[in-house]
Amino acid sequence: MARSVPVDRRSEEYTDLFGQAPVIFAALSGPNHLLEAANSAFFEALGCDRGRVGEPVGEVIPELAPQGVLDRLDEVYRTGLAYQARDGRLMLGEPGRQREGFFDFTYEPRRDEAGRIDGVVVIAVETTAYHDAHLLASEQRVLLEQIARDAPLAEILDGMATAIEEFSPDMIVSVLLVDPDGQRLRHGTAPRLPGFYNEAIDGTPIADGAGSCGTAAFRHEPVIVTDIATDPLWKDYRDLALRAGVAACWSTPIQDADGRLLGTFAMYHRTPKAPADRDVTLSVAFARIAALAIERHRAVEARRVAQERETAVREDLAFLLEASTAITSETHYAESLQCLARLTVPALAPLCAVHVVERGRTRRIAVAASTREGEQLLSSPALCDDVDAAVARVLASGAIETAHTGSPCAQFGVTGYVCVPLATRGRTFGTLTLLATSLTLDGHTIALAQELARRAASSADNAHQFTDRVRLAHDLQAGLLPPELPRIPGATLAASYRPAGEGLDVGGDFYDVFPLSGDRWAFMIGDVSGRGALAATTTAMVRHTARAAARLLNNPAAVVAAINDALTAGTVEEDQFVSLVYGELRHSASHLALNVIRAGHVPPLVRRADGTVEELTQPGLLLGIRPDPGFCPCDIDLRPGDSLVLVTDGITEARSAEGEFFGEDRLADALVADRTVTPTAATLIESLTAAVTTFAGNAALDDRAALVVTAT
Repeated sequence: MARSVPVDRRSEEYTDLFGQAPVIFAALSGPNHLLEAANSAFFEALGCDRGRVGEPVGEVIPELAPQGVLDRLDEVYRTGLAYQARDGRLMLGEPGRQREGFFDFTYEPRRDEAGRIDGVVVIAVETTAYHDAHLLASEQRVLLEQIARDAPLAEILDGMATAIEEFSPDMIVSVLLVDPDGQRLRHGTAPRLPGFYNEAIDGTPIADGAGSCGTAAFRHEPVIVTDIATDPLWKDYRDLALRAGVAACWSTPIQDADGRLLGTFAMYHRTPKAPADRDVTLSVAFARIAALAIERHRAVEARRVAQERETAVREDLAFLLEASTAITSETHYAESLQCLARLTVPALAPLCAVHVVERGRTRRIAVAASTREGEQLLSSPALCDDVDAAVARVLASGAIETAHTGSPCAQFGVTGYVCVPLATRGRTFGTLTLLATSLTLDGHTIALAQELARRAASSADNAHQFTDRVRLAHDLQAGLLPPELPRIPGATLAASYRPAGEGLDVGGDFYDVFPLSGDRWAFMIGDVSGRGALAATTTAMVRHTARAAARLLNNPAAVVAAINDALTAGTVEEDQFVSLVYGELRHSASHLALNVIRAGHVPPLVRRADGTVEELTQPGLLLGIRPDPGFCPCDIDLRPGDSLVLVTDGITEARSAEGEFFGEDRLADALVADRTVTPTAATLIESLTAAVTTFAGNAALDDRAALVVTAT
């Protein structure tokens, strides 16, 4: 009869084979699964006592029984069939000190020389790190998708905290954000911290000794506090932490790519604890995710603020343009000033009075009120006396006068007034007085009143110079546009330009097409804020900068950046900005290859040969607002019959008689009005111009410019 191998000899063989191997190995003998031999990796991974070899494995590691491990071993021992499991989950360690582990298992029956089963051999590989990395990557992907779709910052941070806390249930996550003043930290997210705690630390100073987070933000480096009860950094917050039930806090600064502080990412624990390698990995990974989310949020907020500012500026410009046009259209001196009074109510204030000096005497020439009660108030002799006194002071000094609550007019229910001089050619000949009866007149309203007064004062002096100014403006505007469009191989070009109103002032709309090296061509269309000499100067600067930079820089984004640098580095007024679409094209045998940059301008449209229209909405801020607006280049291929259509907002914001905007939808409809033939650049310009004129009439409140490139 064959004899089995002695146990001691087997143990020696196992030690020789698996002693220092990273693979987990254990040999179990008999139906009770006595731990006959195991390597170091087994004891380290399962956290059991090396001195308990020879005992049943169910007693050495009691937590295996309720998790079904012993049942599997019994089945292998009984049937002689091997068992394999991938990514099996085990909870190891004593209650309260457990850790989660994942393993790939193989249970092989062991036979003696006679072929009888006398034990089970366990071979396993721990996959916890891989499992964690996979989950971590999945959570990061979800968060990155949220960031990419511009989800609210609070939603991203809450989702991040929840994901980490599900990943590590004994951990509590908090994110604090740097206050705009850069001196304090504000609550970002902490879904599992008590509300009183979040309220208390909202506004934590960025300073050495201000807990883990304030100190980490101050030092710009991680701060690990393993025991809040004894660490001096928490002396001012120890009682608060005790009430919240937290005993350890590890904080990592959240920084952008340039090292600027964005906030802090903190991990709390209920008991004193030092971070493990896994915790450090989590902290670094999610601090980066948080940085991306915060940076994207700031960019979105900056874009929103810029858009709101742009909208406000455009509304102001539209109001001033409409008011100026209306006043200028009045051919008589008195009627123009009466028009001025009507336009300010209620747009700027509920009450208005206009005074002029005639033959050495001051006379009230126009009044306007938004209500009948206001009309009666303006006719009150006592109020008239107070207003006349203010008018006399302004006429004498030539300086604006403002008053708020507490002025002599307050007894009549007037909460404030502004008296603006009407002056031309260095002589003050009248005043525009606005009176508020509820809210005070803010600086924005006062600035608009000043600008409107300046324009109204000039209208009287402009009548006899009207023809000369129109001719001068037309000549100057012509100098800011190409005299004719060039011929480009593989393409046809067409453009149109229509100035606002009667063309008294030089507009800010422009376009240009010019050759580059290597059979490349540059094209652009833009809109400079404002009108007149400043707009003309800025337009010329933009065109010349583009032409110079494009010949040196073989990169459309770099060309636009050079234009922005010229605007932000110059001495242009604060509100002087430019919207722009700049692109470069190259002709190949089959198509036109275009690279386009959009900076705050009306989105370009691509009209395909089959009649479909695509809108290019790549983000990009206006130029001249900040040094680094950021651009998203867009590559477009135009096949024969395809067209790129560029317009200024004078077209999309053209108004109907009812005040409705022409809009981008009507623009797209105008481009596909006739699907029976493939249109040329010229016919597209004609269709576009006709559609806008039909909708809004011949009078234009803003400059209208369009440029079309059609592949042939």
